[in-house]
Amino acid sequence: MSSITQVQPLDVPTAIAQRRSIKTFKSDPIAPELLKQLVELTVAAPSSFNIQDWQIILVQDEAQKAALSAASWNQQQIVQAPVTFVFAANPNAGEQDLTPIFEQALQTGAWNDKTVDYFKTAIPQFQGGLGDKRREYAIKDAIIAATHLVLAAESLGLSTCFMNGWIEEKVKEVIGAADNPDLAIAVVVPVGYAAEPRLNPGRLPFSYNVSVDRIGNPYS
Repeated sequence: MSSITQVQPLDVPTAIAQRRSIKTFKSDPIAPELLKQLVELTVAAPSSFNIQDWQIILVQDEAQKAALSAASWNQQQIVQAPVTFVFAANPNAGEQDLTPIFEQALQTGAWNDKTVDYFKTAIPQFQGGLGDKRREYAIKDAIIAATHLVLAAESLGLSTCFMNGWIEEKVKEVIGAADNPDLAIAVVVPVGYAAEPRLNPGRLPFSYNVSVDRIGNPYS
């Protein structure tokens, strides 16, 4: 882990255990180096065939924040937080030129020529077979990346809030994607320093919603 932050990063289990959705933020800015580290840890997330089918927009400008808040039922955490990550999902990413992804994987040694040749055929076949589920799959990848963000932020002394309360078409207008009908908004995540404590509301016992092999055979 980089030493650019002033806090000792939490381990992953601790970050998971203590993270809460924060609705009130201080106006304190996030240092550029820390923000870059958050972006690096966010895009380290896995994606289907490593196509990285997300578009991540960091909303920081005050006018942009106000517009995004208005597109999100005027929720003020977007205005208060120094930056809000908008996670958009591109259902057509697998049909675009994937040469940069192939070349990078060859350079790192993660893939060989045989793997790349296979993916050149397999990826478009898989994407085509998804049909109207391509949007769903792209959103899944974006949500995985957003989860990386919130845990990385928590581990580095920042707080976050997963937001579902927004109007997709209005959010797309704010981020300059109104002319892209296929692009989906997956989730909106303000990031900053918490101005409130929030307690753990608790979770149901495993027997309510964790099963072994089949639903109805509770894990205990």
